[in-house]
Order: sequence, then C-alpha cells, then structure tokens
Amino acid sequence: MARAILLVMDSVGIGGAPDAADFGDEGSDTFGHIAAACAAGEADNDIRKGPLQVPNMNRLGLCRAAEASTGRHPDGIERIKMPQSIWGHASEVSKGKDTPSGHWELAGLPVPFQWGYFPQTVPTFPADLTDALIEQAALPGILGNKHASGTQIIAELGEEHVSSGKPICYTSADSVMQIAAHEDHFGLDRLYSLCEIARPLCDPLNIGRVIARPFLGESADTFQRTANRRDYSVPPPGVTLLDHAVSIGRRVFSIGKIDDIFAHRGITDRIKADGNDALFDATLQALNEAGPGDLVFANFIDFDQLYGHRRDVAGYAACLEAFDRRLPELESQLVKGDFAVLTADHGNDPTWTGTDHTRENVPVLAFGPGLEPRSAGHMQTFADVGQTLAAHLALPPMGAGASFI
Repeated sequence: MARAILLVMDSVGIGGAPDAADFGDEGSDTFGHIAAACAAGEADNDIRKGPLQVPNMNRLGLCRAAEASTGRHPDGIERIKMPQSIWGHASEVSKGKDTPSGHWELAGLPVPFQWGYFPQTVPTFPADLTDALIEQAALPGILGNKHASGTQIIAELGEEHVSSGKPICYTSADSVMQIAAHEDHFGLDRLYSLCEIARPLCDPLNIGRVIARPFLGESADTFQRTANRRDYSVPPPGVTLLDHAVSIGRRVFSIGKIDDIFAHRGITDRIKADGNDALFDATLQALNEAGPGDLVFANFIDFDQLYGHRRDVAGYAACLEAFDRRLPELESQLVKGDFAVLTADHGNDPTWTGTDHTRENVPVLAFGPGLEPRSAGHMQTFADVGQTLAAHLALPPMGAGASFI
C-alpha cells in the first residue's frame, strides 16, 4: 500500500449514460463531440488547431474508454491497442447530474434522493426565501431572481448591483442558489456572510449548494469573476471514503473545491488554487507531502466552469490539451505502490443545447508503477472508484460499488 490519488476532470464525460434520455441528454458526448469538432477543423483558433492532441490520456485509455461507452472511437485520434492503465467507463446511479452527487458517488456514496430545484420561472425563488434573506441580511433587495449564466448575469446586472447594493441571485439546472457580488463595493466577507444566511433558508427546499460568486471590475465589459468562490454544500448523507481515511489517522488532501463539495468533512489538508495549472501545481505539492496510506483528491474545474457552461468547444479542446501535457509531471512523481485514478463527475457537452451539465458516462483510468494494464469494462456505478481506492488503502469497505482490483 502506498498513496491513492483521485483526479476529477470536472465535466469530461464520454457519451450519454444509459438513462441520458430521462435528462434530455440522449446523444450528448462531451469528449467525442469535441474530438469530432477538432478533426473537422471547427475548433481551430489562435491557440490551437487541427485534431485533438491528447497523447498521454490516449495512452492511458481515455479514447478506448470513450469507444466502449459510445461504440465509436473519437475522431482524429490514434486507436491504442492496449492502454497503459486499468481502463473502463462508469455510469452514475445518483439521481442528479450535479457536482456533489458525482463526487460523493466517486467517494463510495451514491445519492439515493432527488435534489430540490428552482423552477424555470421569473421570479424563480419562492417569496418566503427571498423575503427572509433580505430581512436577515438587511439588504435593500436582490437582483436577478432567475435562471442565468453566471458571466452573463454579472454583465447584465453588475452595474446596477454596484450602484444599488443589491446582490445578484440566480440559479441553474443544478440544485443551487448562486449569489454574485462585487468584492470591493459589496465586500467579500459580507458576501460570505450572506451565503451563510441563505444556506439554512435553502435547507427545507433540499437545495444542494449555495455558492458565493465574487467578481471585480467597474463596468459590464470589465467585470470578471475571481478565484474567491466559496460553496456552502449540504454534508454528504453518509460515510464517504474520506471519512474512513480520516477515522484511522490518514491524511486526506483536498485540492480545489473538493473541501467545499464535502462540506469540509473528511479532510485534513486543504489547498485552494485558481485554474487548472495552479490546481495541477497544488496536486504535485500534495503528492510531495503525502505519505503511505494517504489520499490526494483533486478537482480540475476549468473544463466545466470556463468552457462547458459557456459552450466554448475550442476553449474546452485547448484545456484538454493543456491538461494532457502536464500528466507526465504527475506520473513522474508516482512511486511503486501508488494508485492514481483519472475520472470525471458528469458531462458538460459544449455542443449541446442549453448551458447545463449533461448526463454521461465518465472515464475511469487507473494507473501507477507496476500496475498491470487491462480493461475494467463498464462499471455500473461511480462508487466502484471509491470501493477500489478503499481496497487499495486497506480501509473499511464502502457500502456501495465493487472494487476492480
């Protein structure tokens, strides 16, 4: 037993899940559609051109996992006969296609209940929620109160927010209430306090997250969200892989938003960072500090936040290529006995309609020095990942999933 490393490429799905039609996502394929656009020259720009270049993830089995999921090998990428990993694809059994459900299930805890969601109406939030929020936070009112893209609603309402002092409240297809406010004019600590007030107000509605969305700038064309986002999540409804590890004295390193996703539970070491490159640096830092039996758990957010939700195919392709170029750095730090898993938590097909997550299978690529390559096939739940990591770390078995080692 050495270390376990769980790397989540946020939203890098590989084709519609068996129940995708129930979510309106039949035919979605985040990775496959990006590869097809690149092969057709539709994702060329000043940053990247031509077929998608992900040789390291291809070597580790990403394209073979995508082929097994969809029945089609991704366009423009060489087909590897035997990947250098234990490779497969997994389907989610949790009821939603949101970030907490995907991560909790990867950590061995599927979500058996349905989250609450705000309706596609204007206003979207119930009056008793917004009235209580305004009263308890001593606000002059709120702006937004609808479904919206975060960047678009800041451009639309940011100037009015600055002049009026009213925070921007909005939601999406996820189970979430998001509150955007200017770091200087409204105040970052005040925004966090506002979200802390909103969190219990959302609990009776079974809303998964309240998210603070701070931004800076002085006009609609200069407003830009900052790295000081904070998620106020419902705690996992049961024991996760992280809880098991901490309970017997192991260190659990959370990189990026993992700490927020798990409501700060089952974590010993927290490293925040802004953007995939900084998150990769933080992951390497954690690996330098982690000892035998420890878990490093990282979320790489840019795929989803910057490109999936904004339906930016070229940007998403460039982001995949940049991430791929850095993988050898991580591989070079692995020692005998280390067990790394590269996966995702849902899809966010940038060629799909709307701006929300897509219900997709995810890749599961397990690698490390001396690991014997083979296909792990189709995993019926993301929880197979958590069960496998528990087995590797000699932790108590999880309540769901089957180990593939």
